[in-house]
Amino acid sequence: MGLEIPLPLLHGPFLFLYTLALTSGQLARVKMYLHFLPFAIGFLVIIPFISLSQEEKIMVYLNEGEGFETQSTIIFIGIILSGITYTILSLRALRNYKKQIKDNFSSIEKINLLWLYGLVLCLSFIWVLVFFADDEIIFSSVVLFVIFVGYYGIKQVGVFTNQQTLGFYPAPTSKEPGGQVPEIAKYDKSALTQSQLRAIHSELVQLMEQRKLFLTPDLTLKMVAEELDIHPNTLSQVINSVEQKNFFDYINTLRIEEFKERIAIQDNQKYTLLSLAYGCGFNSKTTFNRNFKNLTGKSPSEYLKERKIMPDKRVSALMQ
Repeated sequence: MGLEIPLPLLHGPFLFLYTLALTSGQLARVKMYLHFLPFAIGFLVIIPFISLSQEEKIMVYLNEGEGFETQSTIIFIGIILSGITYTILSLRALRNYKKQIKDNFSSIEKINLLWLYGLVLCLSFIWVLVFFADDEIIFSSVVLFVIFVGYYGIKQVGVFTNQQTLGFYPAPTSKEPGGQVPEIAKYDKSALTQSQLRAIHSELVQLMEQRKLFLTPDLTLKMVAEELDIHPNTLSQVINSVEQKNFFDYINTLRIEEFKERIAIQDNQKYTLLSLAYGCGFNSKTTFNRNFKNLTGKSPSEYLKERKIMPDKRVSALMQ
């Protein structure tokens, strides 16, 4: 009895480290242990209570912590600060992850970790319940939370730790003979001149026009960089600097433009919009509709009606 008191100080650190493991895999062993320091302090604080006999512990519980008010206050404040701090850290890690995958992937629906956002918010809600609800509600919510973690967490693999699925390159650090850095980290813009940026961008445009790599549903930054024989970080800088877009938006813009060209051809209007969208590199109706709306400001059906490409009834039929 009493050993459970500082355990809530572990929830936040484990959640944050789990988030880092999924989104980057960058867990520095020494720094990792520092996250458990509040728990260690909390455990030391309650040693006087743990040292009591079982009967004495029961009396303390029955008297609502009488004699241990200071320890209770320290633990209470620690849990509140831990909950707030690690919720913010976890959400920030997820925000950075979202930006990273858009810089490296053309399709992100299967790896966006939206469920992990829900996990962070659920745990935050449980922290709130601890202070305002009774044990029955608290433990019921914890059971639901564990089921949620089990369902989504066990089947989830790390994305930036899986080189085969991601193809993510770390920033290069080695130097060529003479002390020159062969490729730049993101984004030391002084390492590439404007002429170099334009030259690489020209090669990229030519590659997309001739090979139409954007038609590949799971196209990644690494795959395109390998075709151009440059480092992915360099390619990412070129796309961001010249196109003013991340890789995700750049590739999906090309897909949308390809769709517009195909749907304008009379012979293609016998196909459904979804089949045409698949042919342009999209992997689901939801993905296609969302990207089309984001990049054009209109839904596919609104666009077709506005361009009078086909009658309204045909639009409705082709959307199925």
